[in-house]
Amino acid sequence: MHPLRRLLLPSLLGFALAGCLMGPDYHRPDVDVPLGYRFADQNATSSFNASWWSQFNDPVLDDLVNKAIAQNKDLAIAVARIEEFRGRVTTTSSALFPQMGANAGAGRERIAQTPLTPSYETSQVQVNAAMSWEIDLFGKLRRLRESAKADLLGTEYARQATLVSLEASVASGYITLRDLDQRLVIAQATVATREDALHLFQERFQGGVVSQVQLSQAESEYAVAKTSEAAIAQQIAQQEDALSLLLGQNPGPIPRGKPIDQIAVPSIPAGLPSDLLNQRPDIREAEQALVSANALIGAAKAQYFPSISLTGLFGQASTGLDSLWKGPARTWSYAAAISQPIFTGGAISGSVKQAEARQQQALLAYQSAIQSAFADVDNALVGEQRTKEQLAFTDSQVTSLHKYASLARDLYEGGYTSYLEVLDAERSLFNAQLTQSGLQAQRLIEVINVYKALGYGWPTGQDAVAEAQNH
Repeated sequence: MHPLRRLLLPSLLGFALAGCLMGPDYHRPDVDVPLGYRFADQNATSSFNASWWSQFNDPVLDDLVNKAIAQNKDLAIAVARIEEFRGRVTTTSSALFPQMGANAGAGRERIAQTPLTPSYETSQVQVNAAMSWEIDLFGKLRRLRESAKADLLGTEYARQATLVSLEASVASGYITLRDLDQRLVIAQATVATREDALHLFQERFQGGVVSQVQLSQAESEYAVAKTSEAAIAQQIAQQEDALSLLLGQNPGPIPRGKPIDQIAVPSIPAGLPSDLLNQRPDIREAEQALVSANALIGAAKAQYFPSISLTGLFGQASTGLDSLWKGPARTWSYAAAISQPIFTGGAISGSVKQAEARQQQALLAYQSAIQSAFADVDNALVGEQRTKEQLAFTDSQVTSLHKYASLARDLYEGGYTSYLEVLDAERSLFNAQLTQSGLQAQRLIEVINVYKALGYGWPTGQDAVAEAQNH
């Protein structure tokens, strides 16, 4: 090796490895975290359950969630984006290392004869290896790699956020479907009851026992029940199509498991607001965006400082293959270049200001994501508590209305009250039963919202995250 190279290359390599990093190092910003949730459940369990939907004790729901995880297109897109950003990290990191290449060429030419020289033919054969390397003394390339790695982690957390949302959507959609199924059963039972009443009133009208007014009332109530039945059947078909889309399949029927009133109510998980910083993947995604933006400030500031690059070439050149690899055919060159911006018309300072502004935007977005998470948890907790209270009152109302409807019909048959009393009792019972079914579903959905708001549904510390961090 040439003496100058023996002196220059190790020194520059040492500078490259120990060079300073421009811009601020990332530190997680202070966050105003409340000590507890406003509507914390006193009976909450502290155990972590990534597969929380299994607490519904409905194997059909378990199968649907697993199928959605395997087939959902949005989740597949999120996985593909991770691979894209992993490639970006590799590309960005490659700039820290020497770039090497090789080329070879061969040619032959004939020189025309002139009055002073005869014509002749000549050959040229050449093989070269070239190298170039930008020495990252001021950390521009390392900051760019830091930003790319944060972006990679952000896409992984985005996938996790998509996963949590998908699991919650499938569970909520299934609960909604089972609610509609029960509503349809209620409507069909009401239709059957009112159809029997209509046939009875038609016979009594023909016998002159009841008036046209009473017959019209029976016909009207039957039509109302049939309308409700048709509307609910339409909603069931549309809900099946929506679930099919989440499952990544064409529209079609969805298998059923337990009725809505037999599905177990999962326990409410316990936790502190500070846990959300690690449990919610959308918060961690926002933080990685902040890390990336923070690193780009250093990359922008490094443009103020000199850029040092090395180039080198080693090869063989001769007029024939037989002499290509002989000593006199050897060619080589090496050089070091330094470039320093002197006047850029504010281009560099503009880049720094842009990077700092993007960092501030990312910081505010991170803080906003945390505050939104706190609100999501509080809303879900109060929703579960208040829905449970409403359901208890509605259960009592349905029990009372069953008695009311039975007594009203007995009194009518005994001639002690008008048919309007019967219609009022049955109408009230029908509406209360629909409300009861809706509240049963709503309570389950509110529990789902609690798990989603707390960030459950993905195992923290997953291998994919660790791989992205160590990439």
